[in-house]
Amino acid sequence: MRRSMRPGPASRPFTTRLRGPGNLPAEFTRFVGRDGELATLAVHLESARLVTLTGVGGVGKTRLATQAAALVQDRFCDGVWLVELATLRHGHLLDHTVAEALGLADHTSRPPRAALRDHLAGRELLLVLDGYEQLAGDCAALAADLLRRAPGLRILAAGRRPLGLPGEQHLPLPPMNGPDAAVLFHDRAAAVVPGFRAGDHAEAVSELCRRLDGIPLALELAAGRLRALSVEQMLHRIDDRFRLLTGGACTPPPDCSAAPGPGGPLPRHQTLRTAIGWSHELCAPAERLLWARLSVFAGQFDLDAAEYICSGPDLPADELVDVLGELVAQSVAVREETPAGLRYRMLDTVREYGGGWLEALGDIERLRRRHRDWYLGLATWCELDWFSPRQAEVAARIECELPNLRIALEYSLDSPGDAHLGQYLAGTLWFYWVGCGRLSEGRHWLDRSLELDGEHDDARLKALWVAGYVAALQGDAVGAMSALRECGEEAERAGNATAAAYAVHRTGCLALVSDDMPRAELLLRDALDRYREIGELNSNVLMGQVELAMAVAFQGDVAQAVRLSEDVRQICDDHGERWALAYALFVLAYAAWSRGEAAQARALLEECLAIDHAFHDLLGAVLAVELLALVTLGEGDAAEAALLQGAAGRIWPSVGLPLFGSRYYNQPHLLCEEQARELLGAERYEHCVAAGARLDLDAAVTRILGGGERSRPDGSVPGPRGAAAEPRPGNSEPAASPTASGGETTG
Repeated sequence: MRRSMRPGPASRPFTTRLRGPGNLPAEFTRFVGRDGELATLAVHLESARLVTLTGVGGVGKTRLATQAAALVQDRFCDGVWLVELATLRHGHLLDHTVAEALGLADHTSRPPRAALRDHLAGRELLLVLDGYEQLAGDCAALAADLLRRAPGLRILAAGRRPLGLPGEQHLPLPPMNGPDAAVLFHDRAAAVVPGFRAGDHAEAVSELCRRLDGIPLALELAAGRLRALSVEQMLHRIDDRFRLLTGGACTPPPDCSAAPGPGGPLPRHQTLRTAIGWSHELCAPAERLLWARLSVFAGQFDLDAAEYICSGPDLPADELVDVLGELVAQSVAVREETPAGLRYRMLDTVREYGGGWLEALGDIERLRRRHRDWYLGLATWCELDWFSPRQAEVAARIECELPNLRIALEYSLDSPGDAHLGQYLAGTLWFYWVGCGRLSEGRHWLDRSLELDGEHDDARLKALWVAGYVAALQGDAVGAMSALRECGEEAERAGNATAAAYAVHRTGCLALVSDDMPRAELLLRDALDRYREIGELNSNVLMGQVELAMAVAFQGDVAQAVRLSEDVRQICDDHGERWALAYALFVLAYAAWSRGEAAQARALLEECLAIDHAFHDLLGAVLAVELLALVTLGEGDAAEAALLQGAAGRIWPSVGLPLFGSRYYNQPHLLCEEQARELLGAERYEHCVAAGARLDLDAAVTRILGGGERSRPDGSVPGPRGAAAEPRPGNSEPAASPTASGGETTG
């Protein structure tokens, strides 16, 4: 961080993400006031590696933190990354959530903390931890560990109390001062009532801001009421409520602190609770009921989920959309457009308040069960729809629903007698764990579910074969074999032909990556016969056929491998399947390369890589990059081939043992390395590999697919942020065809 980070004017529209890496969200309302706090926070970020921003709920910690992070974003070479923690209930998912926010897909069985350490070790990056207070101890331990291991890391944490670590720079955030509060109220009021002018109500607005203690959330809730009330009417109602509380003559709403004694001032946390309570009182009965019931959601939710979970005789489903619209109009709920469509959410403090009322109504257990049941049904539907043209839609939907799915999993695993539902849910989400780069979290839920004694064999058997599948992809052969053996034996005993077929299939995968090709072929053919017998056809079955294609190719029958893969390609085209298609394309690309058809091989591999990258499938992506290096060598560009090998080498630690430690999978890599090293010389080869290793997956994919610069006018090869590799030779001898086939995936 070499330059000073001085903020400009604090009242500004901030509607687009700034340049550079990171995941800061776009904001669609103006950032108002806080000039002094923003400047102070920027100074702290220059001088300290850990800065905590603390204050009561609703005081604007999140907004100030993200605004400061956006302001300093270009000072961090590896970007600014926001980690939203408010929806987490348990610390065991903290590391997974941070890795998710960083876009870190790790397929190995190593703990996610170890993957985080490795990822951050050489980076210059700002991590924003928001809403950590319910996990303060876990967050403090995480921050201390990462800061110790990653010298280029800085952390900005926003919560209700400090983390209490050595070297921590603490900035308490007070409510807004009078003028800033008035500007904020006017800004939000003008969005609700076009033409609203604070000058027409200056005295009342000033008094309203004072009575609400300058707390931004309270002011925004009040502004949302201008559709029905004037500023003067709101002030009168708030005065009545505050007078009642300070007189000690009322019972506070659920989840609120006790009221102060007669004549005493309201603490700021109770000022906010009182303001929320006042807004709650002004809601119609149906709106209050829906507010309470919506508190069971974590993060975002859609209308269908709200209608199923929150409706009832007292709140008909066909009326719920209108009631929800009123809550949006009053700023109780927020409407958002997402990749998964229109969704809603409640601010944390507002949701907590609704949760207090839900508990007081004695309805929380029933609502949690309905919530869990809805997400069981959603996962079931998405598993079926994964094998369809809606694969990308399914991936986006599950990504958005992950906080709610986590709550459903927790509820099932913590509820006596419901372990089988947790096993079923963890197993049903196999397509997300495997197909969307979530192996580590998937393994966490599967292992937790299998520690419990479920009463339903079918649910446990599904969790077992999925656990074996995930363990195999993580390179944990012992864990995979243990789960698959138990699954196979219990499936035969119970007569569960589907689970038995999956156990045989995934045991064949283990044989494939263990270089036992005859056994792999035998088991995979057996599994495919079993699938046909029971009428099973889905992405798993197609992957089994691709894996069989690899087993026969490794034994010298490339023609049969092509026939098997073309059949998969046709079925994928018929059903709109893309994920399994990528692996079939890989096999076909290898066959094309072995025939000397470099252009065809490249086209197939580029399509394969684009699909794998879209689904965050690291295994498929790195295998495609490895083979593209060999194709590139054959096209006469040894330096670029070496660079791609370096890029693949950077990816493999997040996948597992490079090329599975298999001599079959490793053969194309070794061939490429041997010939590129001979053409370039050892020193130039290593230089190009090192340049490739500086490319992350996104940069490598952009480079390969033609979206990025591949060379400068002087012929040098740029690495990330201007690092250059060795000049590329114009003409290199083409690579010789191998004497044996090589290189595909286990899926």
